[in-house]
Formats: sequence, C-alpha cells, structure tokens
Amino acid sequence: MKTIITYGTFDLFHIGHVRLLERLSALGDQLIVGVSTDEFNAMKGKMAFFSYRQRAEIVSACRFVDAVFPEQHWQQKARDIQTYHADIFAIGDDWQGKFDDLKKYCQVVYLPRTEDISTTEIKDNLARNIQQLATP
Repeated sequence: MKTIITYGTFDLFHIGHVRLLERLSALGDQLIVGVSTDEFNAMKGKMAFFSYRQRAEIVSACRFVDAVFPEQHWQQKARDIQTYHADIFAIGDDWQGKFDDLKKYCQVVYLPRTEDISTTEIKDNLARNIQQLATP
C-alpha cells in the first residue's frame, strides 16, 4: 500500500483544495493530511476563519482523504512520515524546494497549484466587497 502525506491550513475550503487532494490521492492508495492547528497558524502569523476542529472535519469529509491529524509545528514532518509509513510527501509547488530535506525519508513531490483560486485571494476579495458595501 502506497501512502501519501500532505499538510495545509485548508481554510475556506474551495475547489483548489479539492483538486489538490484529488491529485494527491491519485499518487497512491491512502492520503493522510496534516491540518495546521490554530496555535501553529498563529506561530506562522496566519489566522484561519474556521477553527482547527472545523477545518479538520471539513478535510476529513473529503472523499479523497483517508485520515487527518493535527500539524502543530514545522519539525514534526519527518516523524509523521515515519509514523504513518508515508511513501510520498506531496505539497503544492508554492513550497518548491522547501521540503527537499525530507527526501531522506521518502519521495518528495511538489504539485502545481490550481490556477485562479487561493484562500488569500478569496479573503482579499471578501474584504474588498465588504469595504465597497460599507462605503456610501
């Protein structure tokens, strides 16, 4: 059985997330996803709209995902790869080269992001729309 492992915040779950998880699951037999906790996001200077529990439940509900666990810090990835017996660590290509050190544990794959959509873009558009509505 080939196991794939990935990580992300997965806030405002959208079609880009679905397509990424679908492509990741096609790489093997089992997809395990580390969802960033609220505390870890704060350490990264990020704030998610939905709580960790909500995001983990949303990701768990995706038919391409077999299991979800909390991502609590940067250093846990090597341990997680070993714990879950991951054959492939895969993540979006916006992280290209950042996780090459994990190649000593498993294959590392960087997949292209879905074009024309991102959580940051959604949040920015929502903020602009709210600001326009509030301006007389």
